[in-house]
Amino acid sequence: MAINWQAEANKHKEDLLADLKTMLEIESVRDEANKTAEAPLGPGPKEALDKFLEIAKRDGFETLELDGLAGHIEYGAGDETLGILAHVDVMPAGAGWNTDPFKPVIKDGRLYARGASDDKGPSMAAYYALKIVKESGLPVSKKVRFILGTDEESQWRGMTHYFEKMPQPDFGFSPDAFFPIINGEKGNVSFIAEVAGTNGGQVELLSFDAGLRENMVPRDAEVYLKTTQDKEILQAFDAFVAANPITGTAYRKGDALYLHIIGKAAHAQEPRNGENAATYMATFLQQFAFGGAAAAFINFTADYLHRDSRMEKFGIAYTDEIMGDLTMNSGIYNFEAGKGGQITLNFRFPKGMDETDIKNGLEKAATPLDITVKRSGKLQVPHYVSPEDPMVKTLLDVYQEQTGEPASGKVVGGGTYGRLMERGVAFGAMFPGVPDTMHQANEFIPVDDLVKATAIYAQAIYELIK
Repeated sequence: MAINWQAEANKHKEDLLADLKTMLEIESVRDEANKTAEAPLGPGPKEALDKFLEIAKRDGFETLELDGLAGHIEYGAGDETLGILAHVDVMPAGAGWNTDPFKPVIKDGRLYARGASDDKGPSMAAYYALKIVKESGLPVSKKVRFILGTDEESQWRGMTHYFEKMPQPDFGFSPDAFFPIINGEKGNVSFIAEVAGTNGGQVELLSFDAGLRENMVPRDAEVYLKTTQDKEILQAFDAFVAANPITGTAYRKGDALYLHIIGKAAHAQEPRNGENAATYMATFLQQFAFGGAAAAFINFTADYLHRDSRMEKFGIAYTDEIMGDLTMNSGIYNFEAGKGGQITLNFRFPKGMDETDIKNGLEKAATPLDITVKRSGKLQVPHYVSPEDPMVKTLLDVYQEQTGEPASGKVVGGGTYGRLMERGVAFGAMFPGVPDTMHQANEFIPVDDLVKATAIYAQAIYELIK
């Protein structure tokens, strides 16, 4: 029986949007300050996980929840298992939104909300695709496990916990990136550069704060200075802001001079898509007479991190023919006088190098400034699935059939759950030419693209399990 997958997706459009809006209203940002035994990552991720599983139960699927960290939706039977790996957690909203990030709204054909494109929108499209396959009654020979994680934007503890308890799927995809397909992902590692909290110059750095997460380009940077040079600094600040692609304000605030720079947030997989407010701030401050560790904090940022996402200034720039460039994002800055400072750096690296190469490059520049470097969080090695893999070929064939566009594999710096499977890839849901607003203010997904992705996912799931 021939199925018109696009027609089936269109029939489900309103229900899909209703369920998606319900999910988008949940502020599922990791919040361990308010964690409980039942919600180990905070109330938001747990609520989102429970709601998604509740929707699946309503539709007649078998579900499983594992300790508030992960869960799955199951369909079909067979000796092999197709995994569809998605996540319900989202990045902090940050500033700069034109609408409430947790009150989804459709404007000009676009659905705006935090999580609309990363990853609640694509996840719901893939879920409705599975629902369409189930409702079709077509015979299948494999099992599907639609697996939901709650910590993708941080340490992946949800999926780590899941795979400690459950077997890995034989093959699969994550609906958490771009079409046509992502069959390669760079390695991912973070380091923290630490300084003491000393000052000593004519101008003192009281505090320096920027960034929300290591995998976001900082939009905002805020600094408090102890100084008697208000007029000189304020005039220079106005000139600096006017000459660069940023905005900013500066004024005396009590006993300190306050500076605020606004740049542009972006996903850390390509820092060039953003304007790092923190590195602009340090570049501005470098002209004044700071001392001690404060000077090291500022000079390291301005001399090595500003507008150099490829580590050319460190002397370790590297490009692999297949996987592309080593990239660096300085995502979080904190400095407090008398206590110390930290800069969290996130790296996406291709095969042909490893985390030791990165650390050695950092230390060569940092050590002379009395800056120490230590690794932070998990390490992910580069991941690659051959374009000749039958699953990859099937997914590309479906995409080409439904869009009429040529399709081939791609390697990215982003990390998706697809890499958790030996034969795992990322597949959609962003179409070529659509602005990438993941991890940015005013995140959106075009409604028509959401429905189109649902049709592609439905056919792809059926072709992989029939």
